[in-house]
Amino acid sequence: MRGSDRQRVRGQFIARLHEAILVRAKAEKSAFAESFDLFLTRRFGTFTAASLLSNLGTWAQQVAEPWLLLGLGASPFLIGLDSFAMAAPVWALTVLGGILADRTDRRRLIAACQTVQMLCPACLVVLIMTGAVQPWMVIGLSVVVGVTDALSMPAFQTIVPSIVEPRQIPTALALNATQFNLSRIIGPAIAGILMATLGAVGCFELNTASYLPFIWVALWILPRGPRPKPRDEVPDERLFAGIREVTQSPYLRGALATVLLTGVFCGPLIVFCPVLVKAALHGDASDFSIAIGAFGVGGLCGAIALLGIPTDRDRRRMTTYLAIGYGALVVMASLVPWLSGLPVLLALAGMAMTISNTSANTLLQSATPPELRGQTVSLYMLAIRGGASFGALITGATVGLFGVREALLVNGILAIAAQVALAAHWFRAPSVR
Repeated sequence: MRGSDRQRVRGQFIARLHEAILVRAKAEKSAFAESFDLFLTRRFGTFTAASLLSNLGTWAQQVAEPWLLLGLGASPFLIGLDSFAMAAPVWALTVLGGILADRTDRRRLIAACQTVQMLCPACLVVLIMTGAVQPWMVIGLSVVVGVTDALSMPAFQTIVPSIVEPRQIPTALALNATQFNLSRIIGPAIAGILMATLGAVGCFELNTASYLPFIWVALWILPRGPRPKPRDEVPDERLFAGIREVTQSPYLRGALATVLLTGVFCGPLIVFCPVLVKAALHGDASDFSIAIGAFGVGGLCGAIALLGIPTDRDRRRMTTYLAIGYGALVVMASLVPWLSGLPVLLALAGMAMTISNTSANTLLQSATPPELRGQTVSLYMLAIRGGASFGALITGATVGLFGVREALLVNGILAIAAQVALAAHWFRAPSVR
């Protein structure tokens, strides 16, 4: 080969190598850079900001409400009942909410339910300021919130996949979990300030106001849902097609079962955190706020960690291992002798819960066609919220009989055993892509 030919071949090789490097670099664009690009989009950025504000109010109320019940003389069982009342409608209405999400205008459904929910903390403000509030009133309003949540949450959970590209779904869901856990940090901190200055009523006032931006976003920013079809054009077998697709797949069933077990056995850790702080560790409202805030810090760290996970990775093992870790942390929280150690354990628990549940959610939504996503999400919400409500009710009765430490210890041990048993079957199931 002549010198000129060798130079030409060498030049072509270098050019192709340079082009391959550029293509690979572009393909491996940082997830954090892609996250920033998503935040700059009109729909996703506005939705994230409005969701953050709404969640700040929600978390402020969730800190104030159990403390308000304790101040009214409510027993641990009534605190568990309040949590159950808010989440129990998930069992009866979430599947209906999933069908509504697939067949109606999701914007109007969300806006209507959010408006009803906004009236509940407003009623609590009036009841507290007039001195008429009673535990049964708080629980009754929790039922109203639970009903509207069950009907609207499947539609709410399908928003993110509907406003981003399919390849961006894992990143967008991780970002959504990030803002949720950021609110879990800031909300309790705000609640601590409001409770120290204005009392619990300040938290309920904040929650009432926080609904307004999200209602506006639901009506004017989000995409319109599918146009409802006449009854005779909707085949009966299609109404539950998404549910059948999930329940008939061992791969997807495993994801749902993992989330359900986490909700039943580990969810009560947060529900009965005020009892653990006050009765077992002899803390006050500020200690409770710090503990809940630490849970949010861990959740935020877990959501950020998810941004670095490749989108094509099989997330079963990550979902399961973190669920087992969550159960172990419940055991340790039940045994911790020092108040200062509880926030550390809750931070780790928040990280484990976020990574496990968000990975399962990503797995479900990525494997489901868009037209059936509402029903798929309804099953996810049924597992996470329904499981937590059932766990809170049972744990509330156990706490009343044996004590908060003993109840949480049993929950943690059962969570670990159940997840290990489930993993033996789930890991053998073929993936769905």
